[in-house]
Amino acid sequence: MPTPSVSFEFFPPKSLEGSFRLWDCVNTLAPLEPNFVSVTYGAGGATRKLTHEAVSTIHKTSGLNVAAHLTCVDATKTETLAIAQSYADAGVRDIVALRGDAPQGTAKFTPHPEGFASSVDLIAALAETGRFNIRVGAYPEKHPEAVDQAADIAFLKRKIDAGASTAITQFFFEAETFFRFRDACVKAGIDAPIIPGILPIENWAGTQKFAARCGTHIPQVICDGFAHATRDGTTELLATAIATELCDDLITGGVEHLHFYTLNRPELTRDVCHALGVTPKVRLQNVA
Repeated sequence: MPTPSVSFEFFPPKSLEGSFRLWDCVNTLAPLEPNFVSVTYGAGGATRKLTHEAVSTIHKTSGLNVAAHLTCVDATKTETLAIAQSYADAGVRDIVALRGDAPQGTAKFTPHPEGFASSVDLIAALAETGRFNIRVGAYPEKHPEAVDQAADIAFLKRKIDAGASTAITQFFFEAETFFRFRDACVKAGIDAPIIPGILPIENWAGTQKFAARCGTHIPQVICDGFAHATRDGTTELLATAIATELCDDLITGGVEHLHFYTLNRPELTRDVCHALGVTPKVRLQNVA
């Protein structure tokens, strides 16, 4: 089985304890030499400043290629592009351009009166600068706000046509879900790489809530497995096996790159990567 390239998603810390956890995560996973790592925004752009600080620090101290999340939420076009400019000035040239979630307490996304109306508009503005490699999100299962999946795919094509180079999917639990989506994208004329997003299940209750929010189907066999594993105290072993099997099926189906949502808890992701043959690179020293 070929060894895939990998990338990892982190989120910015909100406390001193969170800072230690983030740096532990970076230090644990950096030896796997990821193609890139990304840092998220909180809902409603709540962690905009923290994201900028985390991106800049990881970029300066780790040598990793860092992709900064950038959204349309609660900011003018001028403010959003100024943030992008500050990333470019710091040497960060990868952006994950997203519409973003609505701020807490609001029912749905509403564009700022002077802001970008959608991720397509944001992508076009970033592409016009010529300074960024732009990545975008994709939904292998219907987005909760979409009419149907065909509408999702049509919107993804608009994002690629606006200047995005790569799409990263929301997490899913069956390889066939990704393969059906990939085939439908090709049929729709999308030729940009689509990277599957993998969520190792660190917290079963939290994963169920997250899946319900973003429209991700959890197969009954996984629900049954965690019911037994919770009683037996083997949830970590089961989570590793489920994620490894999913990744193995994807690689067998031709996937060359996997993107892991780490939740700033690196051990499970590291163990899955090791099982796939993604291990720390050994650097031989010249002793002559």
